[in-house]
Amino acid sequence: MLTQMLPSKKLKQLELLSALYAALVCFCTYSIIYAFRKPFTVGTFKGITFLGIDYKVALVIIQLIGYTASKFFGIKFISEMKRFRRWKIILLLVGISWIALLLFAVVPPPFNIVFLFFNGFPLGILWGIIFSYIEGRKSTDFIGAALAVSFIFASGFVKSVAKYLQLQYAISEFWLPFVTGAVFILPLLLFVFLLEKIPPPSAADIQLRFERKPMTRRERKLLFFEFMPGLLMLIILYIFLTLFRDIRDNFAADMWNELGYADKAAVFTQTETPISLIILIVIASIVFIKNNFKAFLASHGLIAIGFVITGVSTYLFIHKNINGFNWMLMVGIGLYLAYIPLNCLLFERLIAAFGWKANVGFLMYLADSFGYMASIIVLLGKEIFSLKLNWVNFYTRGVIVFSAIGVLVTFFSAYYFYLKNKNTNQLWKSAQQL
Repeated sequence: MLTQMLPSKKLKQLELLSALYAALVCFCTYSIIYAFRKPFTVGTFKGITFLGIDYKVALVIIQLIGYTASKFFGIKFISEMKRFRRWKIILLLVGISWIALLLFAVVPPPFNIVFLFFNGFPLGILWGIIFSYIEGRKSTDFIGAALAVSFIFASGFVKSVAKYLQLQYAISEFWLPFVTGAVFILPLLLFVFLLEKIPPPSAADIQLRFERKPMTRRERKLLFFEFMPGLLMLIILYIFLTLFRDIRDNFAADMWNELGYADKAAVFTQTETPISLIILIVIASIVFIKNNFKAFLASHGLIAIGFVITGVSTYLFIHKNINGFNWMLMVGIGLYLAYIPLNCLLFERLIAAFGWKANVGFLMYLADSFGYMASIIVLLGKEIFSLKLNWVNFYTRGVIVFSAIGVLVTFFSAYYFYLKNKNTNQLWKSAQQL
């Protein structure tokens, strides 16, 4: 009611401030949550194995299994979640993950490995809860971009914090995840409080992007089968991107060691911070495209460009035209330029373009579950077949292949949805003429 009484200029200023506030709070909240997930990857855990598997790889796999299980659980939980008392759920889930890290430190290896599952499961649900605060708005593209790039920045930032703590205070690899989490407890409480203060979508937001409501099982099935060919192509893209993003994220320390940066704690932040800023600016610019379907197609364009950058930079690195630092920087830009639209923007605009009663959480957790499952299969396959990988060599070869396939699948996905939109518009015009 108050917004209807404000002059147009004042209203736009209020909307801008609200969007900036939501973007900052979501960015900081999810960055902090990363401090409870990724610090253990700074360790190398040399000389320890679990059932014949390299201990660090086993830790990554166990946490991924928990994280993936939560994604399958989240398809129902997040899509049906009511929009109240969400802050309690956030604190409860982070608390469980932090206690799991304490038990990981206390229980001797390799028996402590099971606690990484209980660390990963609650953390996997949190993205959907946080995104539920911001979807269905005119500014969701911008806010969602800030939320999405938070894990690019946070991945480097929390690893740099963990590495600093390890080097300065000689904290063991087993206590490092819990101690790093402890550093971020008070900031977490502050930003969860601020998260609750984000205002709900306005009437203008709902008119442009449609109201987002909890979905029933029947509604989920109808949405999936209506767009099944296109959704399957998007899920394939997401599997590729999640797989290579996760390898880069979990084994960045190993890759930097192989590239000759073993003693440089700041190298994580030096690459991930500029990547975050570049991706935020590019992705957030989609907010200026008012037409939902045009923005949806533009997102496909960004994904294709991201695949091209990733493939070309890797080709140049293999042929020694760029050094390791610039390759990690460029491959990160390309990877996230393709990954981030799928992570937030694409499904938001899909729902708005076709006017379905749905929420982004359902589509995201559907894609996420299969993406992380692919990561588990690859890592397990490596260990089962006893492949001794150099992570840089493995990554470069894989990126070349997945980039070429990714460009083709992106094109066919865009073409499918273009035809779908054209047919929908023709049916709508025919109905109006009757």
